[in-house]
Amino acid sequence: MLDFLISPAMAVDGAASSGPGMMDFAFPVILLALFYFMLIRPQSKRAKEHRSMQGTLAKGDEIVTDGGLMGKIIDIGDNAITVQLAENLEVKVRRESINSVLPKGTLKKL
Repeated sequence: MLDFLISPAMAVDGAASSGPGMMDFAFPVILLALFYFMLIRPQSKRAKEHRSMQGTLAKGDEIVTDGGLMGKIIDIGDNAITVQLAENLEVKVRRESINSVLPKGTLKKL
């Protein structure tokens, strides 16, 4: 009656029983390897590139923040960066909130 939940016991040879046991072990290992190569490794690579981009910021770079603000770097501190958004408008943003560096002259074209 409960055969759909628990498979009935079957008499098999000792050598033949290692096959299903090995497959039961191999599936989670393959799944973990696939998970690593599809999700964890690309994410750590992107994080490494983002940290290196943040380390190479310099005065005069044109940047985009996570909030979508675009501006030019005026001053760089340890944790905060002063960004000029308009002629008389400067804001301080955290270094981690810099999303990307724009090519030179992009702000003038917009």
